[in-house]
Amino acid sequence: MSSYNAPFEIHVHGDVPLRADVTFTQIQDALKPLWTYTGAKSLADAAESAYEEEPGIRFDATEHLLTLCWTVPGNDDFRQALDEMCMSLNELAEQGAAIEVTFYDTEFDEEEEPPEAESRDDFVMLFVGPTPAAIMQVQRDLLVEDVVNLMERHFDASELGGVVAEVDRLFSNRFDALVSSLELGKPPRGSGGGSGGSSHGGGRRPRHLH
Repeated sequence: MSSYNAPFEIHVHGDVPLRADVTFTQIQDALKPLWTYTGAKSLADAAESAYEEEPGIRFDATEHLLTLCWTVPGNDDFRQALDEMCMSLNELAEQGAAIEVTFYDTEFDEEEEPPEAESRDDFVMLFVGPTPAAIMQVQRDLLVEDVVNLMERHFDASELGGVVAEVDRLFSNRFDALVSSLELGKPPRGSGGGSGGSSHGGGRRPRHLH
């Protein structure tokens, strides 16, 4: 697709901590859905953002951190590229991380459109991580931050412990349900070979931070 007639400008933003053993080649492979979408032949060719003031796609080998602040022209089919990228980044991530994606409608002109017209702007929050627990931890932390910020307009922070505890309970229930669903898909355990414990289902339960 030509960038001149793309209906959206799509901004991808987030920091993903990677394992210490991850190489640039692995990162290039994981991000292949993004750079091939632009028509580039490599990650380096596509790493620059459409806007000079944005750092684009960067990998800090010392900090083992992938930084995304990158805008590309595109269409709704870019969502498929994002899904494929997230699946690959799960294999490389050291811990859970959130990636924000904003679709800006380039064809909508507020001054020229009729009052009832609506833009196709959209916002998507994606999550990556080495385990379901790591992803849920990020989701939980973001929700707590949003809820506390909202309620601090009316209550002192010291009064919100019960609200945070309730959010933790909801995520614990979701994690337990996930573990149970994964267990249902496993073959029966042998009567003498099990070691006990509960370290199945993609890792430990999300920690509770108060």
